[in-house]
Amino acid sequence: MTREGILEAAARIFGEKGYHATSMHDIAESVHLQKASLYHHFNSKQEILIALLDQALDLINSRLEAVLSQPLSPDEKLRLAMDSYLQTIAENQNLSAVLLFEVRSLDPNIKLRHTARREKFERLWKDLIVEGNQAGVFNSIDPSLTGRAILGVMNWTVMWYHSDGPRSASEIANLFTDLFLKGLMIQ
Repeated sequence: MTREGILEAAARIFGEKGYHATSMHDIAESVHLQKASLYHHFNSKQEILIALLDQALDLINSRLEAVLSQPLSPDEKLRLAMDSYLQTIAENQNLSAVLLFEVRSLDPNIKLRHTARREKFERLWKDLIVEGNQAGVFNSIDPSLTGRAILGVMNWTVMWYHSDGPRSASEIANLFTDLFLKGLMIQ
C-alpha cells in the first residue's frame, strides 16, 4: 500500500465518519494493513490529517495560480478561478470535505503551520478582487470580505453537489460567477 492510497482512504473515511469518529484501525482496515503497518507510513492520525489538508491546499493553490497568472481581464480570471475551484471540489469531494470541515480537528501547534497555507489560498482570491478594483472592473469596498463571500458560496457545494445532478460543476460555477459579477439587481 502506498502513502497516497492511505491518504485517499483516510479522506473517504474522514468524509463519511468525521475525523474524531475515525480510528487508525479504521484506516488500516480499509487499506488492508495491520494497524502497526500503518504506523510505518504515518506516526499519528494528526499526521494523516495535516497531510490531507496540505495535499488539498497545494492542489487548489496550484490550479488557482495557473489561472491567475494568465493575461486575462479580472472578470475573466474570476470566472476561470471559480470554475477551476468548483471543478477541484467536484473531482475531489472527500478531500475537499476534509479541507473544509476537519481543519478544526487539528492540534493547535499543527494548526499554526497549516494557517500559512490557508492564508495564501484566501489571499489569492483577495488579490484577484483588488486587481479588479484597480482595473475599474469590480466595485468591492472590502476585497477580503468579498473573497470570503465567494469562497463561502462555493465551499458549501461540497455538501450538496452530485456529479449526476442536473448541473455540472462548470455550469454551477458560471451561475455563481454571474451572480457575483452582475448581482441580483435588474439593470
